[in-house]
Amino acid sequence: MKKMIFGFGILAVLFGCQGTGTESGNDVEREIDALMGQMTLEEKVGQMAQVTLDVITVGENNFVSDEPVEIDVEKAREAIVKYHVGSILNTANNRARTPEKWNAMITLLQEIATKEARLGIPIIYGVDAIHGATYTAGATMFPQQIGMAATWNRNLVRRGAEITAYETRASSIPWTFSPVLDMGIDPRWARHWETFGEDVFLTTEMGVQMIRGYEGDNIGDKNRIASCLKHFLGYSAAFSGKDRTPAYLPENQLREIHLPAFAAAVAEGAHSVMINSGIINGLPVHANKYLITDVLKKELGFEGLVVTDWADIENLHNRDKVAPTHKEAVKMAINAGIDMSMIPYNFNFCQYLVELVNEGAVPMERIDDAVRRVLRLKMKLGLFANPVTLLADYPDFGSPEHEQAAYNSAAESITLLKNEDGLLPLKRGVRILVAGPNANSMRTLNGGWTYSWQGEKVEEFAGRYNTIYEALVQRNGATNVRYVPGVEYKMDGSYHEETNVDVKAAVEAARQVDVVVLCLGENTYTEKPGDLNDLNISRNQANLARALAATGKPLVLVLNEGRPRLITDFALQMKAIVMTYLPGNHGGDALADILFGDVNPSGKLPFSYPMYANSLVNYSHKPSENQEKMAGAYDYEGAVNLLYPFGHGLSYTTFEYSGLTLNRELLGRDDELEFSVVVKNTGSKAGKEVVQIYFSDVFASLTPDVKRLCAFEKVQLAPGESKELSFQLPLKAFSFVNHNNQRITEAGEFVLMVGGLRQSFVVEHDVVF
Repeated sequence: MKKMIFGFGILAVLFGCQGTGTESGNDVEREIDALMGQMTLEEKVGQMAQVTLDVITVGENNFVSDEPVEIDVEKAREAIVKYHVGSILNTANNRARTPEKWNAMITLLQEIATKEARLGIPIIYGVDAIHGATYTAGATMFPQQIGMAATWNRNLVRRGAEITAYETRASSIPWTFSPVLDMGIDPRWARHWETFGEDVFLTTEMGVQMIRGYEGDNIGDKNRIASCLKHFLGYSAAFSGKDRTPAYLPENQLREIHLPAFAAAVAEGAHSVMINSGIINGLPVHANKYLITDVLKKELGFEGLVVTDWADIENLHNRDKVAPTHKEAVKMAINAGIDMSMIPYNFNFCQYLVELVNEGAVPMERIDDAVRRVLRLKMKLGLFANPVTLLADYPDFGSPEHEQAAYNSAAESITLLKNEDGLLPLKRGVRILVAGPNANSMRTLNGGWTYSWQGEKVEEFAGRYNTIYEALVQRNGATNVRYVPGVEYKMDGSYHEETNVDVKAAVEAARQVDVVVLCLGENTYTEKPGDLNDLNISRNQANLARALAATGKPLVLVLNEGRPRLITDFALQMKAIVMTYLPGNHGGDALADILFGDVNPSGKLPFSYPMYANSLVNYSHKPSENQEKMAGAYDYEGAVNLLYPFGHGLSYTTFEYSGLTLNRELLGRDDELEFSVVVKNTGSKAGKEVVQIYFSDVFASLTPDVKRLCAFEKVQLAPGESKELSFQLPLKAFSFVNHNNQRITEAGEFVLMVGGLRQSFVVEHDVVF
């Protein structure tokens, strides 16, 4: 038996962190001082401006570029030399480019900035490289964040970010708008799949690993990039479940659920933050000085760059109606603590901000603080010394090694939810019908933010990879695999519409095979286009599932979706259910290897899979949401109805837990809880198990959650092998935020839970952190 010891240093900063989040040295600050001493107000304001690439390319307007895309030198000079714009973002015409093209365009822009502008300050280029270099042709595509969370494997998350950083820098792009640290607490939300799921501890752990992968110890390294934490703060908690709509959150909930991942990321040294596009308690976050300046910059000590989301200063006037003019919107946002405006289509911001400073409405100190943050990031990225990179220095771009890492991540993310009568793994040579709208689509395997914003251009760039159907043909032979979709998605940019509905053809084909692999889920989307009116899976897909089940053939339901669409009406009729999330370009191959047993599934749900539309609760719900029947005249009960719980995932082997041992049952003010548990592979196949540690606060001054995740580790075990895992947790791991917005671990009884085992311990005194 092997013994493994895990210390959780991140827990020291998980709650109420006070880290500085800065790596700046005296030399950098002196260089900034010298440069700022030469800058005019207009030059300073320009550094705070960011426009999209279409604004400076050849084309009739600022919204559409001619193809093939080319930089319009005069437009670029207007932006960089006249308006002193400090940053460019995005791709042109919403389309991926080759690394050669990226380097050529950015080299030209940097030549204008460093050779023609008066002070030679380089621009900083940023893109949404969120699961690989997403706007770069030939780049390695990993599972989306929700899938990476399902691996419960810190090493895979960090390695994926390292490869993304390497391949993004290969295009002379040093800045990614990632990771998303919003909590995936509402499955209705269109950006659910961009999160690490519903748990604050899992999100925090994975977020820190992603930053380590992107930034390393030095973002000036040619293989590293600057990260950008999104979206500060509470973006995912919209009351309606729809993107960019109001949230109503008490501060203790903001601090307990939404802040910890950002606090830990700041302490880890993340260099930029993007602000929540929504509204909290009636105030747009882009105008919320308390959250941006008091909490983020002062309380957390964040010294990096704060950037808006797309057009969100203008939205203070256009959409949210809190600013009577665009100029007033600029005043509100900059005074709230915004450092850079993602404008993105015009230069009005520059004009308005210069006027506001001259009028005394925005203090010069606020401008200097913002510009210092912009210049600090550029210097730490090494852009003054090397504004572009050389593609020849990146021989591993899209390499087999990088592709293997993406495959490994997809294989460990895929989650086996149900396997009735041991239907899986399948035997080779079995006759298979592959059906459903997700069966033969690379687009749906990748999701949004892949080669284009909504992912609709995936098929143009991912033809060399295998869809689910193609991967099954490769594994099982063309004569043994038949494809009849039954339902297809419209591929003309309509994200929710379906076409070619022919359930009868699929049913007839099912009668000729031994097993049906039914691939259902969602087409690609993100942000507002992904808003839903109904969380149920589409009526066409549900009808297809029921009709195929009526044939009596065993069905393997493959879910390829970014959020848990409701399948309760037909889930019982499925013999096996496999969740793939959005696994990326290697998802088809990884799934096929799991279905045929070449890979033992090890993914675990990073969210609760709801059973009904009116039962959208997280695993860490309150006791009143799930209780026994009350005796008496007023007879009622509460119920939490989940199809599959958070952390659920099956394997082709079995695991047994024993020997949960605590070092002490009474914890004083300065004590840590040390404990160990033994896990054993009791089956006949090697497998990976996620050891999940939960705790429950039995009684508290605010009603406690029924349980909370406080530690986890993924281990690999051979048949018959056992390992003892040891953990150390500080008292802060068992804390919550009370009505006074204090982080506190209260005295009283707690229960530790792992693998069906339970042990109690007592905290002797209240401890405020």
